[in-house]
Amino acid sequence: MPNPHYDFLIKLLLIGDSGVGKSCLLLRFCDDQWTPSFITTIGIDFKIRTIELDGKRIKLQIWDTAGQERFRTITTAYYRGAMGILLTFDVTDERSFSNIRTWHSNIEQHASEGVSKILVGNKCDWDEKRVITEAQAQELASELGIKYIETSAKANTNVEEAFFSLARDVKARLIDSAQGGAAASGSSLPGAGGAEAGKGSVNINAARNQSPAGNCCSS
Repeated sequence: MPNPHYDFLIKLLLIGDSGVGKSCLLLRFCDDQWTPSFITTIGIDFKIRTIELDGKRIKLQIWDTAGQERFRTITTAYYRGAMGILLTFDVTDERSFSNIRTWHSNIEQHASEGVSKILVGNKCDWDEKRVITEAQAQELASELGIKYIETSAKANTNVEEAFFSLARDVKARLIDSAQGGAAASGSSLPGAGGAEAGKGSVNINAARNQSPAGNCCSS
């Protein structure tokens, strides 16, 4: 039986270099908060928010991954379960932008085939520090065949739009096309119940035997 509080469960993944603002985007989207303090995410963390899409209640389980190299073996294990992925870079950090191709290659290697993706350029409010133009980012997005959106967790610019856009793509690809049947990527889509979601939440933390840390970075 479907959980009465939501119709579908969608699992999203935030990836990108350390310090680009993944945790801040998640905090802004789920809790409408922002903090300038920087606490590096250890391993993987997650938050949940239920949204309305096309008259349906969609529960988003959003995983926030660590960007440091030493955590890559942990975080890549979560690519396969993701239905949508936000490739995130910092528009004030050229290295984080250059590394997007590497992150995209990781998706091709570890994620489910055809997973929904969106390129996110964070900290767009920091005009005086910007080194990556919108045109450059759009060119890369076109090359990768995905959408591009600029955000600022600090100014709360396009944060909702980024997550809603990706969730809408996932819904169209997996839920709408399934027409109430089993989705191609697993049973946690149509009619996913609270027990499944709760079990998954526990496993995310318990499987790594650690307490996820990490909320935030600048902008």
